[in-house]
Formats: sequence, structure tokens, C-alpha cells
Amino acid sequence: MAKLKDQNINQDALSKAAYSLFDFTKKEKSFLIVLCILVSIAGFITQYTYAAMWFGFSLAAYSAIGNDSIQTIGTFIASNQRRKWYWLWFFMGGIFVATAIYSWVTYGGDVSYQRLYVKGLDKAPEKFVFLQLASPIVLMVMTRLRMPVSTTFLLLNVFTYKAGTIAGVVQKSLIGYLLAFVIAIVVWFVLEKFVTSYLKGKTKNYWYVLQWITSGTLWSLWLMQDAANIAVFLPRVLNIYEFVAYAGFIFFGMGFLFYFKGDRIQGIVNEKTQVTDVRAATIVDFVYCILLFYFKMHSKMPMSTTWVFIGLLGGREIAIALAKSKKLKKRKARLVRAYLLARNDVFKAAIGLIVSLILALIINEGVREEVFNLIF
Repeated sequence: MAKLKDQNINQDALSKAAYSLFDFTKKEKSFLIVLCILVSIAGFITQYTYAAMWFGFSLAAYSAIGNDSIQTIGTFIASNQRRKWYWLWFFMGGIFVATAIYSWVTYGGDVSYQRLYVKGLDKAPEKFVFLQLASPIVLMVMTRLRMPVSTTFLLLNVFTYKAGTIAGVVQKSLIGYLLAFVIAIVVWFVLEKFVTSYLKGKTKNYWYVLQWITSGTLWSLWLMQDAANIAVFLPRVLNIYEFVAYAGFIFFGMGFLFYFKGDRIQGIVNEKTQVTDVRAATIVDFVYCILLFYFKMHSKMPMSTTWVFIGLLGGREIAIALAKSKKLKKRKARLVRAYLLARNDVFKAAIGLIVSLILALIINEGVREEVFNLIF
């Protein structure tokens, strides 16, 4: 009887899994068709270097900004849901164009703020392999599944020809996560009583002005760090025509992002406590601004801003749980919720890191040799 019961349980679990897969395929039919088309194009176009370069860039721009939108403009979208999407687009799109032009002019055609000038990323691709073009497609799938994946890991690592560069990026990113986590706990624990009483009632108009300024600054700082993730497919120096194509594609691509209000990945932000309040969103963006500015000045080594952001949100949730509940039972319940949210974000981001490392090892012979020498 016990064996029969176990068999029934296994059959039920298998049936549920099969049904879930069927249900997902049915719901995501259009998305899966698009994926098949993109994979086919990637396989065909790989041998044509210049065409592959711009195809990879297009996918990277769409997938990177779509996934990373939760960090920079996620709180901006969440707290401005009643405003027309095109005003939000013109504002953030204009900041992108201005930030890109500044880098292109100042650094002689480079749009990455010299983030691609570090050893291991300084050489533009002379030819492509299929997995390099497939990496932004993988990112699109993870974004669809609401996974806050590090685009720095998933896109940059597949082009890095030195394992030391990957180690430097990972180290800087993990330090960023821990620093953001600790700072968020301290800041929100100190501010929570003030915020709880002050955030009541109707929002004053000046808060919207402050939030737009803070969000715009944050978006610009993010571009200074993460534009490298998109530009890695392109020549390190862009001529005027290449720059117009680069800036134009991203500008109009942002229009789709705002039209769909951040799409599914936006749920990572919306599930957090009070983040749709413009005042809370302004504080989140302001602290994040300071952290990104610090890391920008610290070194030119690229880093994962995604890990900094989830550290910030995770620490904030724990601080609110500690400060908000006076009763022990409620505090424990809030802490468990905060811990689960932070753990889930880290787990999903870690999947992206593991995938990127596997791809880097498969694609780049130099990385394989360094890792082999290090182990043996």
C-alpha cells in the first residue's frame, strides 16, 4: 500500500508539472514564437560580424534595460502610475540622450564612460560565436520570469577574455550588495519613525519635483555604470552614424518600456513596502544615487548594479520590519516576510551569475586556461 501511495503522489506531482508546463506554453505562445525566431536569426547571422554586432546590441539594449529598469526607473514608474506614460518617457529618454552624448564627446567616441577600457574588455569583438548572441535572449527569458538578473554578469562575462576581470567584477558587485544592505538597514531604521508619521496624508507637490530630480540623477548614474553592458557588442569608438543608431534605438526602445509600465519585472519593485508612495520612492532613489556615485568614483571596473539594488531593497525591508512592529509576534512575521523577499531576490540573481560564468567558460579559451591553471 505504501508503494502504491508513493506512486500516486509521484503521478500527481508529474501531472501537475506537465499541466504547469502546458499552461505556461499556452500563455506564452507568442513570446515563445518570438524566441524561436530570434534564436534562428542568431544562428544564421553569427558569421556576418558587422550584422551580428548590431543584432546583438539590439537584443542587449532591449533585454538589459528591460531587466534593469526595476533598479533605476522602477520606483519612478511605480510612484507615477497616474501620469501619462509618454511624459515619463520623454523625461527619462532625454536624460539618456544627454548622458550618452556627454560620454561620446568627452571620451572620443566611447559611450561606456570608459568602463570597457579595463583589461579583458578593452578589445571590441572581431568575430562572434552563437552563445554570445544568445546571452541577451537568455536574459529576455529570465526577465519574463521576473528574475532580477545581473546584466553585467550575463552580458559582459561572455566577452571577457581574462578570468581576473570576471573575478574583479564579481568582487566589486558582492561588496556593493553588502554595503547597500547594511546602509539600507541603518538609514531606514533611523528614519522609519519619522517616515511613518511624515508620509501620512496628501503628498505635497514638491515631493514630485524632488522625485523626478532624484530619479533622473539616478538614471544618469546607472547609465554611466551599465551602458557598458549594451555597448560591449559594438566598436569601442563609435562614429557619428553608429552613435545615432545606438542612441536612437535605445531612446525609442524606452518608449515601449514606459508604455507597458515596466512589464512583468516591475513586480519586483511593486511587492516591496510603500514603494508606490512618491516620498518613499524618492528616499530609495536618493540612497541608491549615493551608492552608485561612490562606486563610479571608486574605480572603472564594471559592477553589477542589480546586486546593489537588491541589497538596498532587502536591507530596507528588514529595517522596516524591525522598526515598525512593537509586538514580538508581528515583528517576527514581518522579519520572515522581509527575509523571504531578500532571499528570493538573491537566489534569482545568483542564477544569472552562475549562467554567465558557465557561458564565459564555454566561450572564452583564455578564461578556461586561467581557471584550469588556478585549480590545478
